[in-house]
Amino acid sequence: MTARSIRGTATAILAGAVALTAAACTNPGSTAGASGGPKDSAVVGIAYEPETLSPLLGYGKDGNSKIFDGLLAFDADMKLKPALAVKLPHITADGLTYTYTLRNDVTFSDGAPFTAKDVVFTYRTILDPKTNNASRTELDAIKKVEAVGDDTVVFTLKYPYAPFAERTVQAIAPEHVAAKQDVNTGAFTTKPIGTGPYVLTGWSKGEKLTFKANPTYWDGAPAVKKFTMAVVKDDDVRATRLRAGDLDGAILPPNLAEGFSADKAKKTYAAKTYDYRTVTLPTHNKVAGDLAVRRALDVAVDRQAMVDKILEGAGKPAYGPVPTDSPWFAKGTERRHDLAGAQKILDEAGWKPGPDGVRVKNGVRAEFPLWYLSGDKLRQDHALAYASDAKKAGIDIRTQAGTWEVIEPRMKTDAVLAGGGSPGDPDFDQYLLLKSSLAGDGFNNMAWYDNKAVDKALDDGRRTNDPAQRKAAYDTVQRELVKNPGYTFLTHIDHLYVVDDSWDGLSTQIEPHDHGLASGPWWDVEGWKPKSTGDKGK
Repeated sequence: MTARSIRGTATAILAGAVALTAAACTNPGSTAGASGGPKDSAVVGIAYEPETLSPLLGYGKDGNSKIFDGLLAFDADMKLKPALAVKLPHITADGLTYTYTLRNDVTFSDGAPFTAKDVVFTYRTILDPKTNNASRTELDAIKKVEAVGDDTVVFTLKYPYAPFAERTVQAIAPEHVAAKQDVNTGAFTTKPIGTGPYVLTGWSKGEKLTFKANPTYWDGAPAVKKFTMAVVKDDDVRATRLRAGDLDGAILPPNLAEGFSADKAKKTYAAKTYDYRTVTLPTHNKVAGDLAVRRALDVAVDRQAMVDKILEGAGKPAYGPVPTDSPWFAKGTERRHDLAGAQKILDEAGWKPGPDGVRVKNGVRAEFPLWYLSGDKLRQDHALAYASDAKKAGIDIRTQAGTWEVIEPRMKTDAVLAGGGSPGDPDFDQYLLLKSSLAGDGFNNMAWYDNKAVDKALDDGRRTNDPAQRKAAYDTVQRELVKNPGYTFLTHIDHLYVVDDSWDGLSTQIEPHDHGLASGPWWDVEGWKPKSTGDKGK
């Protein structure tokens, strides 16, 4: 779970809405002084903003950061391709050494040259325990990173970590700027300098981030010269502003995206994702932490009904962090909706119905709170449906909305309607989600899940590059989650984006949970080209 990047306040969002609505009245998508000319700017609506724009603190770790580049990047099919490196790495037969040859024609947006020193600085700083990077364990395999001249970087690993190359989409920071500041609080965290296709021109927290095209970008200057990401937390407000013309595109929940289906001036893009919604069942809650309650909730929930009614079919049931159509999914771990089975589990464990239908055991009433993020309609709908299903089994779940500032201090004992998911390798999401040693580490292992068999399997899965051994390890994780579900996984969600049909070159990737700056059709906004007037709506 990377919810560090999804905070905001209603006041700030409303202020942002006013500011951007005013800006939209000047037709921000048109070339200045060229009425009716081709568009060279775009404004898109996103739900969340990051806490930081520093790669050293976690921004850009999965690529597509716009301001920065990694050694490698993902293409539209999620295949690795060279970026700051001129080719894919050379890997030794034992899987312990990765050598990257770097481009020699790249500069940072301040004009300073990019060299191997910047790569070494970035990775060493992230690995420094003094750096507040919640994703540091993702780079645990690195033993050392060294520069060989200006154009070669060599990574030596502690163990043969199979997906290491995918970790090198990590955004690279400039040593000559970031090394002179406090890594955790310096100006670089909000005023970054990178090698990417765009340069940040402004960040009004809770309102918007504005960018301009980098004219010296090594892969060619983008046709979209100005790009604005409006932070609009409320789904309904985002849809209203898109309809009013204040936004050129936005991410929307299925029911709101459907409202644009007849609009020939707009086009809907669907992205398959690893994004799931889940309920944390914290071990420190005497009800949610009870094994029988966990198992009962796991089969009491009607996942398919959530897909049909909440997602309107834009998704699939989730039985764990791995989607059912992934090659990593453990067949046979699907759980069918079985209310009678849930009631039997509770009966046999001594949770007996009370006078009001809510179960009681040893004087403890089967009830606990479930928090969801204010303004997030999808989370609200999931929470309400989950509570309704639980009620039928005799468990009273009280849903409550709040900001992350309200929710985070309560996560040790209160359930949360959370989100997570990362494409590609199963290590990427599962380690942070389930590893017992990460319990209480910010938004990692929010449920304080503690399962020794899972801990061992997670270590086994990341410490070998043998495909069969890795598949066996992650099968073990998924089967243990059936026996002891520290989370109730609900749905995997397709992301829907509605965008003005004024551009060519739009596509989507398979997406993670986090969506906004790095995902959506604007994952590759530097490749957009304006359509001619006669092509629109085709």
